[in-house]
Amino acid sequence: MNKLERITDIALPVIGGSVVGLLSTQNAKKDYQDFKQPAFSPPKEAFGIVWPILYATMGIARTITKSSRKDSSKNAYLYNSQLGLNYLWSILYFRFKLRGTALIESYVLFASVLLTTVAFYKTNKFAGLLLVPYVVWTAYATYLNAGFVALNHDKEEYAGDI
Repeated sequence: MNKLERITDIALPVIGGSVVGLLSTQNAKKDYQDFKQPAFSPPKEAFGIVWPILYATMGIARTITKSSRKDSSKNAYLYNSQLGLNYLWSILYFRFKLRGTALIESYVLFASVLLTTVAFYKTNKFAGLLLVPYVVWTAYATYLNAGFVALNHDKEEYAGDI
């Protein structure tokens, strides 16, 4: 694996997440302030700090597993699936305001992230451990999604598909 491939593997999730975020979350800050928030909601600024870090650690973990002799096509499939689901969530929730669909997709995303983390851990323990904060944040984000749906489902401007 050459240096350019490593840089690309690390940059891809960061750039992809940034592009999806720019295209789908124009009203996210306003939505975050206008609707009832579940307990333990972070300040809106936290998302812009946490996600780039998580995307970078995803890319680093993938680079590590690709460099391992134990890497498999299963790792690539799981990684690409969770990354696609990650991008899709923002589009469903923010762009199309399909809050209920995004919640269901969030559970699928969480399972996918968990499977990816376990597979990466089996390939390279450090790569798997790098994804643990992503597992925790995805669980937390699912909690937030469920909380927002539960607290705001009766508001027409929030509801979308619920």
